[in-house]
Amino acid sequence: MNHEAEVQSFLQSMTYALNNGAQLIFQDRRRVDRDREIKFTNVYTVTKLFPDENPAEALKRELQQLHPENYIRTVKDSRFPKRSEMREFGKVYNDEDVYIKIRAELLTSDGQHSVFVMSFHFAERPFTEESFPYKRK
Repeated sequence: MNHEAEVQSFLQSMTYALNNGAQLIFQDRRRVDRDREIKFTNVYTVTKLFPDENPAEALKRELQQLHPENYIRTVKDSRFPKRSEMREFGKVYNDEDVYIKIRAELLTSDGQHSVFVMSFHFAERPFTEESFPYKRK
């Protein structure tokens, strides 16, 4: 598990990257979504929450509003073990839990910052207080 200061540092680095030309990569359609109820897909969630906005701009704004209190856990990317770890967050929008899974990389091999949003969808299971190790009581 990460320490709260490490999560804060990750969020600051991600915000820096987003404010300095980072490529935002959003998986709006994923292979796993074929077998998933549409409500729990990235494209449905982003369209539902931000209907009149450019998805990339909405995600950029929302990612910059994450705090350590939203942090759930850090996971290794089993498909790409040499890439940086993925961070999982949760946030409530209109009384619905939204699961967010991201990777931020500063200065990738092509010299560019990137923020990869693997998941931004309504949570299939409700969050619990125990889901958030740094949530203020």
